[in-house]
Amino acid sequence: MAQGGAQLDPLKFSCSICLDPLKDPVTVPCGHSYCSNCIKRHWDEEQNKGIYSCPLCGDKSRRRPDLKKSVVLAELVEDLKKTGLQAAAADLCSAGPEDVACDVCSGRKRKAVKSCLVCVASYCEEHLQGHYEAAPLKKHQLVKPSKKLQETVCSLHDEVKKIFCRTDQQCICYLCTMEQHRGHETVPAAAERRQKQKELEGSRLNIQLRIQEREKDMKLLQHQMEAISVSADEAVEHSEESFTQMIRLLQKRSLEVKEQLRSQQQTAVGGLKELEEKLQQEIAELKRKDVQLEQLAHTEDHTQFLHSYTSVSALSEPTHSSSIQTAPLRYFEDVAAAVSESRDKLQDILGETEEELQLLEVLQLLQLHPESRADFLEYSQQITLDSNSAYRMLKLSDGDRKVTYTNAVQPHSDHPDRFTGCFQVLSRESLTGRSYWEVERRGGGVYVAVTYKNISRAGSYNECVFGHNYKSWALYCDSKSFNFWHSNIRTPLSGPQSSRVGVYLDHRAGILSFYSVSKTMALLHRVQTTFTQPLHAGVWLYGGGTSVELLKPE
Repeated sequence: MAQGGAQLDPLKFSCSICLDPLKDPVTVPCGHSYCSNCIKRHWDEEQNKGIYSCPLCGDKSRRRPDLKKSVVLAELVEDLKKTGLQAAAADLCSAGPEDVACDVCSGRKRKAVKSCLVCVASYCEEHLQGHYEAAPLKKHQLVKPSKKLQETVCSLHDEVKKIFCRTDQQCICYLCTMEQHRGHETVPAAAERRQKQKELEGSRLNIQLRIQEREKDMKLLQHQMEAISVSADEAVEHSEESFTQMIRLLQKRSLEVKEQLRSQQQTAVGGLKELEEKLQQEIAELKRKDVQLEQLAHTEDHTQFLHSYTSVSALSEPTHSSSIQTAPLRYFEDVAAAVSESRDKLQDILGETEEELQLLEVLQLLQLHPESRADFLEYSQQITLDSNSAYRMLKLSDGDRKVTYTNAVQPHSDHPDRFTGCFQVLSRESLTGRSYWEVERRGGGVYVAVTYKNISRAGSYNECVFGHNYKSWALYCDSKSFNFWHSNIRTPLSGPQSSRVGVYLDHRAGILSFYSVSKTMALLHRVQTTFTQPLHAGVWLYGGGTSVELLKPE
C-alpha cells in the first residue's frame, strides 16, 4: 500500500483549509474531507451567519451538519506519512517568493494562514493555535495573510494605527493624537471604516446604476447601429436596383432614339436620292442638248438649220427642286436638344439625391448632439493656458487655468507664439475630438473663442483678434449682451445673462456651440461648418482686473 501510495498526489491527502496533511480526517455531507479541527473552526466562524458551507464546493446548509470520521482515509494518511509523503506535503506548505511567511517559524518558513492585526505578525497553522486556544488571544483580529502589516504600525511610535485623523485624512496611533495631530478631528479607525464602508456601498450602488444605464445605452446604440445597417443595406440594394433599371431604360431609350434617327435619316436621304437621280438625268440631257445646239450653230445650210432647230431647241420640263433647302441644315437638332434636356433633368435628380444624403448625414450628427448637462459632462475637459502665448499684461495663475488682465507687464520671456498686438492667450491643449469646458468671467468684457493655432500673433486687428478673421470663432460676452464673431462679422445674440459660458466642440462633425450656464443651460449660438485643422481654446480680455477661469465641469 505504501509503495502504491508513493505515486499519489500529496494534495489529494491535504486539508484545503490548513494545507497540511489531513489530521483526524472527517467527511462533510457533500463528500469532501477536512481536518476535524479546521472544519469545526470554519463553521464556528460562520455560526453568526446562520449558514454552514463547504469551503471547496460551497454546498450550504442552515443546520450544522454532522461530521463523520473517515477511518479509511485516516489509515491511508498514516501509511503515506511513512513513505515520506508528509515531507513532500511539508514542502508544499513552505512559503514561496509570492507567499506570506510565518513570522514564528525558524529555519524553513511555512506559509502563513492568518495575519494578526494586534500582534502585527503572520502565523502558519501550527503557530496560530494559540490564538484559538488562549482566551486573551481569541479577541485579536485575524485577517487573510498580508505582506503590508508594517503599514499598520506607526513609524514614529511603533504603535498600531488604530486612530483616523479626519483633518489630515490618514491613519495614526494614539500617541500621534497627543503630538503631531493634537487638536485635529480624530475618530477610531473602525468607526471611520464603517462610515467609509457605507460611502463605498453607496458609490458601488451608484456605479452599478451607471453601469446599468450605460449598458442600456449600449443596447440602444447597438439597436440603432443595427437599424442603421439594415436601413443602409436596404437603401443600397434599392438604389442599385433603381440605378440598374435606369441604366437599362437609358440604354433602351438610347437604342430606340438611335433607330428612329437612322430610320428618319434613311427616309429623308432616300427621297433626296430620287431627286438627285432626276437632276443627274436632267443635267445629262441638258449637256446633250448643248452639244447639239453647238453643232447646229456651225451648220452652213440654212434649210438644214431651220429644219433641225425646232426639235433640237425643245427642252423637257425642269425637275421640281423646291424641297432642296438653302438654309443651314438643322434636321435633328431638336432631338439632340431634347436628349440634352433629359440629361440635365437627370443631373438635377442625382443632385437632389446627393443633397438628401448630405442632409441625412447632418441629421445623424445632430441626433448625436448632447442634450442634457449630464450628456455634456461626458466630454468635459480641463483646459490649461499656454504661458508662451499670453500677452505681456496677462497674468496666469491657479495652475495656468486662470488669466487676469493687469496694468503691469508680466515677466514673460520672448517666444514666437506670444501675442504682441492683442490681449489674448491660447490653450496648451489642441482639440480634435469632442470637448466641453466652461469659462467663468469676472470684470469687463471677454471673448471666449476657438481658433487655429496659426492665427497671427501680431498685425492688424482683423489679423490677430479672435472672431475677426476666418481662422477663429468667438463669443463676446459682458454683463449686458452676447455677440458672436467670425470673419469680422458680428451676430447679436439673445439669451439669459450669466457669468459662466459653456463651450461644446465636435471637431469631426464641425459643430461648435456656446451656452449660457447657470442652474440650467441655454443655447446662445451654434455653428455648423468644416474644421480643417486642430483647434485651440482661447480668451481675449480687456480692462484692469478682468479675469477668466477655465473650468472642468463636474
